[in-house]
Amino acid sequence: MQKNFIGIDVSKLNFDVSLLVLVNGHKQPVIIGRFENSTAGLQIFKFWLENHQVSFDASSLLVLENTGIYHRLIWNFCSTSSLPIYIGNAADLKWSFGICRTKNDKVDSLRLCEYAYKNHEDIKPTTGLNHRLVTLKDLLSNRSKLLRQKNAIKQTLGELKMSNDKATQQLLEKLNKAALDGLSTSIKLIETEMLGLVKLDEAVVANYNRMLTVPGIGKITAIFIICCTNNFAIKLNGKQLANYAGVVPHEHTSGTSVKGRSRLHFMANKELKSILTMGALSGIQNYPEFRDYYSRKMQEGKKHLQALNAIKNKMLLRVASVINGQKNYENKYQQPCA
Repeated sequence: MQKNFIGIDVSKLNFDVSLLVLVNGHKQPVIIGRFENSTAGLQIFKFWLENHQVSFDASSLLVLENTGIYHRLIWNFCSTSSLPIYIGNAADLKWSFGICRTKNDKVDSLRLCEYAYKNHEDIKPTTGLNHRLVTLKDLLSNRSKLLRQKNAIKQTLGELKMSNDKATQQLLEKLNKAALDGLSTSIKLIETEMLGLVKLDEAVVANYNRMLTVPGIGKITAIFIICCTNNFAIKLNGKQLANYAGVVPHEHTSGTSVKGRSRLHFMANKELKSILTMGALSGIQNYPEFRDYYSRKMQEGKKHLQALNAIKNKMLLRVASVINGQKNYENKYQQPCA
């Protein structure tokens, strides 16, 4: 009876591997290796695993941290080889190690290997790599970068307008017009490509269409949530989704000395939170329910941003509800009598 626990620390060029084998419940010495982070390196890694009699089934578990893009080749390798893999949040894994004074790639792989061994009963393996979702994430990331560049140019021109004379300002706007038009065109092309990709996957388009029925959720917001949740590969409730976006206030008290007010946690997907802000503002203007809810919160003494967060929280609770219930949102709100 052999069980295999693998910890991998990934970098741009290489990845370090630590392999812990249990034979009839007894630990064997940890085996360490380093491989090139490439297709050729993964082929050698596969032979290395086979030489150590590692089975590509539920008797094995590979753990690595989310590195953004550098772990994608390993993720794809595990998906095609039926090797269970868990891609953990970097902060969550780091905190689980406790106080660590030494840090290098080899030591990090050993810690991930030990994490796999200690937590294998509670870990739920990550779903297989979906190439369409990866492409969708890359397009979304590219759109965000282009949007930041466009807004940076417009902001600079707006600031210069306060101090420049009219002729200089017109010259600057003329010279930057081509760049702004080009960025706008690229952003529109990316959005068209994203919508086309969404329609190619039945599971993705089903969740996408359900989210669009929720007030305040637009096309880009729906795509962003799909990318962040890997198309809801793991079932999330509304509170978990709202916590991820950073729109849930948390209590901050302890004994008699710490009596802080409830506040939002700094760990959040700030880009998703920003997109939801636009949806909440649109909801206040176009949906009576959100308008009345915002007014009620303001009358209770809440500040503008607190009321907006409450609306964003409500939006995400509804998103989770329509996805988990597999049905469209039904607006049953009735305005109170004047």
